[in-house]
Amino acid sequence: MKVDFLFSNDFHGMNAPELKHTCMHMLCLEGEGSFVFNEHCYHIVKNDLVVMPYPHRARNLAAHPDMKVEWFAAVNKFLQSLLPSNNYSIGGSISLNYNPVIPLSEEHAERILDDIHRLRDRMDNRQHLFYREMMGSLCQTMMYDIFESHSQRDTTSEHSDRTGYIVKSLMELLSTGMSCTERSVNYYAESLNVSPKYLSATIKRLTGHSVTSFIDRATVPILKSFLEDERLSLTQIAERMNFASLSYFSRYCTKHLGMSPSDYRRSHQPKIE
Repeated sequence: MKVDFLFSNDFHGMNAPELKHTCMHMLCLEGEGSFVFNEHCYHIVKNDLVVMPYPHRARNLAAHPDMKVEWFAAVNKFLQSLLPSNNYSIGGSISLNYNPVIPLSEEHAERILDDIHRLRDRMDNRQHLFYREMMGSLCQTMMYDIFESHSQRDTTSEHSDRTGYIVKSLMELLSTGMSCTERSVNYYAESLNVSPKYLSATIKRLTGHSVTSFIDRATVPILKSFLEDERLSLTQIAERMNFASLSYFSRYCTKHLGMSPSDYRRSHQPKIE
């Protein structure tokens, strides 16, 4: 799998065509600027971090002459494959699409800048035998640093409009592990007292992803944990996760894990020398 990484200090380069399939992490170092994303205008100043999936959707970019930024971007599929198996990664990504700006303390800003510089310094080292794993490890370090700052932002701020309520409520439902047995968009729409069409349109507009994709992201870590528990048979797992049949369960595994449940289980067994 070919993975592309990009680094720049050009604020206006954030919506270049080559960033179409990436997620960008931009730190404001000096000055101030603004942009429009998902029909909202955002103003950023020193120590603001912008985490933006599909940055080509940003428009009306404006920067003061003294503005300085640095940003790192990587293709979305690569970053999504690295997301930690915890519920915060799901809710966090939804929330960031609602508001991609995270104000950082001086200490946190320095930490994120260090993360960006480590990625910048190693991104061209493609001859490294474990290049993909190395870059993945550095990206994960940055993710956890961002999670820390982002969770603090979401603890101290609340969305007051209806779409903000829907996003936050979906996050809370998925964080309970409910998708272990409930994977229907209709179920979550009914739980939130909205129509499936409204829920799907709202989440798609705010995140660029479907409700189903977030349900699946919540489900896959649960699925993996069951498959890695050898005390459970495949039939027991399928029943616990409320799959209609073993064949449907197998197809779900193949789609989301890239292999059958039996192959996944074998791949995680210790190798006997």
